[in-house]
Amino acid sequence: MGDRVSNTASEKKPLIDLAAAKYRQHYIRNTALLVAGIVIALTAFSVRLTTTEYTVRSQKIAAPVRLALITDLHSCYYGEGQKTLVNAINAAKPDLVLLAGDICDDEIPNENTETLLKAIADRYPCYYVSGNHEIWSGEVEAVKEMFRSYGVKVLSGETESITVNGQTLNICGVDDPDITKYEHGSLAFSEQLSAVSAATENGNFTLLMSHRPELVIEYDKRSFDLIVSGHAHGGQWRLPFINAGLISPNQGLFPKYTSGVYQLENSELIVSRGLARESTRLPRIYNRPELVVITLESEKQWQNGKSRSASLPTP
Repeated sequence: MGDRVSNTASEKKPLIDLAAAKYRQHYIRNTALLVAGIVIALTAFSVRLTTTEYTVRSQKIAAPVRLALITDLHSCYYGEGQKTLVNAINAAKPDLVLLAGDICDDEIPNENTETLLKAIADRYPCYYVSGNHEIWSGEVEAVKEMFRSYGVKVLSGETESITVNGQTLNICGVDDPDITKYEHGSLAFSEQLSAVSAATENGNFTLLMSHRPELVIEYDKRSFDLIVSGHAHGGQWRLPFINAGLISPNQGLFPKYTSGVYQLENSELIVSRGLARESTRLPRIYNRPELVVITLESEKQWQNGKSRSASLPTP
């Protein structure tokens, strides 16, 4: 009798252990899935500022020049005194700051934009071109005057030559194409583009600031060395693994020009994902706002450096 009781107890014990093991497995799996889900969500919806660096090499460049490209701020908030953005700009140590449109918004007040300008305009030469939202505000001339009041050079179909580190650059800028709908007396986009393209003939490295990236056919008819744009907001939702945007204004679904460097037939185009956060109706997904930093370098010196590196003996 005692033996049978003992045998029954020993038979039940493995069943209890098996149930406990399965429970632990389910608990570990569910916890791992929960943690993974949280990490994915935090990554996907992160709007923390990031800095993206690009290098452009040209035979027209003799000394390095660093450019900070700011687009599509839409007067969004980046901490007290805009310190998150200001600190990122200062850390990049740019020689020039390019404000390539939609720095202000047509709904959000301009205070955050003015706070940024107060922090950077006295420290760096700054250039500005209008974006569509500034024009849609119906107060684009007042917006331009605000930028001028901080010493920012406003370019509306104009070119300014500037010498930095002994290197002379042509900085060209055009208004957003909607300018003639809202600002009477302004030159049309095509006329502005034709006016500034004359600068490409003087032999200096020529950079064009134009808010919209999709107008590449018009840009490539000219001989700009570099075009910088924004407007597309990175396609709003970046698609993982293929690094493409989902949708953008004026390009529709699966837009081509949303983020990064594009080699055109006669020029290079750099598109910033921009800085918009609370101004957007749709959240950014896998699409952190960015400050773009561009280093212009001598192609000749780079090629010489490559040759010297290639000639070094292998250890």
